[in-house]
Amino acid sequence: MIQFDNVTKRYPGGIDALKNLSFKVEKGEMVFLAGHSGAGKSTLLRLVAGIDRATSGTVLVNNQNLGKLGGTQLSFMRQHIGLVFQDHKILFDRSVFDNVMLPLDIIGFEPREAAKRVRAALDKVGLLDREKSNPIRLSGGEQQRLCIARAVVHRPSILLADEPTGNLDRDYAHDIMELFRSFNQVGVTVLVSAHDEMLMHTYGRRIIRLAQGHLTP
Repeated sequence: MIQFDNVTKRYPGGIDALKNLSFKVEKGEMVFLAGHSGAGKSTLLRLVAGIDRATSGTVLVNNQNLGKLGGTQLSFMRQHIGLVFQDHKILFDRSVFDNVMLPLDIIGFEPREAAKRVRAALDKVGLLDREKSNPIRLSGGEQQRLCIARAVVHRPSILLADEPTGNLDRDYAHDIMELFRSFNQVGVTVLVSAHDEMLMHTYGRRIIRLAQGHLTP
């Protein structure tokens, strides 16, 4: 469950990226975020992930008030969240397999179980046959699928994606959205920001719209 109650996020210089936002995303729901560039979509996702903190108001994730969590508690909370952000942060000095393994290394997973999870995640996104490849040899769509595999390898309960189809053609974008829908179908709460209205409407899911930091109809 994700809930915002009168949330404002103000950046230095008095710029309000979000203004008095209140909404709820139920457990197991798939929701789209829509809005122009600068509308506040990325800021909203960063608040859900605990990367940034709200200036005022309350952000609840899995019934936890993020504003009251310390650093260690936030780190533990993030283990239940998968992130697919615009900056892929792919490590090009490591293989596809090692890129996906990274979150499990950080958590301290037992190596044999971690390897099983990595291969299961790569198989899910259709990259198992590329596990030994250098990511630089992957297409843009394949690199995005690599990022999704890395985001879900630790089996999060919430998956956040910031414009995951922004640089992809329509066919690749549809493939990526189908992956998100498949994760949602097994109970993962999915929140995706996107700009392609036609693509969003294809899935018949709720759309939260932002304009200049405000919710709009």
